[in-house]
Amino acid sequence: MRGLKKRRIVSIAEFSIHPIGTGTSVGGYVKRALLAISRIKGLEYQVTPMATILEAKDVQTILKAVEASHSALRSMGAKRISSILRIDERLDKPRMMKDKIESVKD
Repeated sequence: MRGLKKRRIVSIAEFSIHPIGTGTSVGGYVKRALLAISRIKGLEYQVTPMATILEAKDVQTILKAVEASHSALRSMGAKRISSILRIDERLDKPRMMKDKIESVKD
């Protein structure tokens, strides 16, 4: 995870992308999608076993990551792509993805 130095108001999203019809192993596609999103300025991310958590100051940056991921898979020849995106846009107080994790720890 790339670190953020101070708390700020951000949008946090859970994103997963899946090429359909390419076989059971999708690791190469995921790597290519991650490479694409790593180039987006202002985007922080954390890879988990089932999805990638995205963090940015605005929803537009998160949507750029989704488009970049789809474009990356298309460039690999994927003919069908399915993705899931869930966005948490909280505007009333500064927080980051690590704040959400800390809030549920003992």
